[in-house]
Amino acid sequence: MQNYARLIGIDVGKKRVGIAQTDLLKTIASPVGTFHPKDVISELKKIVQNEPIEKFVIGWPLSTKGEKGSATEMVEKFITKLNSAFPNIEIVKVDERYTSNKARELMIEAGVPRKKRQEKGRVDRIAAAIILQNYLDTNT
Repeated sequence: MQNYARLIGIDVGKKRVGIAQTDLLKTIASPVGTFHPKDVISELKKIVQNEPIEKFVIGWPLSTKGEKGSATEMVEKFITKLNSAFPNIEIVKVDERYTSNKARELMIEAGVPRKKRQEKGRVDRIAAAIILQNYLDTNT
């Protein structure tokens, strides 16, 4: 039996949090939006109220050498908040190295004008979709 529930991708940053989600068949990830860190839990609650959510897929920021740093600590704190707000939804961490660069490359390939590519929120949304799509490509 097919489980029709979405996965939510999250790219946590100090100033913005990018969110993406899958379709119900979990085949493709699409950007949802970019939110201020203090608003993101309430935005996620709105999504969870309206849609069945199977799991959160969170970008795990490691250094190029694969080591933890200050960004990893920030994401760990976010995961703690997320877990307390949604104790019944699984949280999965995915290596997010180079996703922002990949997001910029994709925008160039898609012909997005330079001015729009420089909107940081746009990069964060697309990075969240890339994190989620990478998870889908390797786990489904």
